[in-house]
Amino acid sequence: MNSHHHSDTSGRPPGDDPSQPADRAASQAAADQALRDLPHGPEFRFVDQVDWLDPGKAARGSCRVRGDEPFLAGHFPGRPMMPGVLMIEALAQLAGIAAQSDPATGPMDDLRLTAVRQCKILGSAGPGEVIALEVQITGRMGGLVQAAAIARVDGRPACKADLVLSGSPRPTDT
Repeated sequence: MNSHHHSDTSGRPPGDDPSQPADRAASQAAADQALRDLPHGPEFRFVDQVDWLDPGKAARGSCRVRGDEPFLAGHFPGRPMMPGVLMIEALAQLAGIAAQSDPATGPMDDLRLTAVRQCKILGSAGPGEVIALEVQITGRMGGLVQAAAIARVDGRPACKADLVLSGSPRPTDT
């Protein structure tokens, strides 16, 4: 797969230049639209907000564990925590948002998570905690998208994984 890499020495994400408020507003509008375009219904959406989007390359977002999610009653009674597989799903949804926003390729049909590699669940999140999500698209080939992903809780890694999404490239108008 072809790799996308960033070289930025400012310490800020690419495209996040505070001296460019118009660019920042446009970037936030694109991030908000990408979140609205997520195909998951509200019952299975694990990205609450997209904080930053570098279209087709990377994204940052978050998921708040509210405490009223039905799965918390059984995971685990008396000590509720977000299941690790749902942290992986949140990361996959954010990777989908980043991938689908690529201006060079456009969105794909039926993009879905098809592989999880090198996954480590290192922590958990309970009611009231926010899971910070970050993904970087590391490669593309045809209908495959590869992403490096990490979820953090209180700044500590809670889940790391390499994800593969697959979909059908849409035909281009000629």
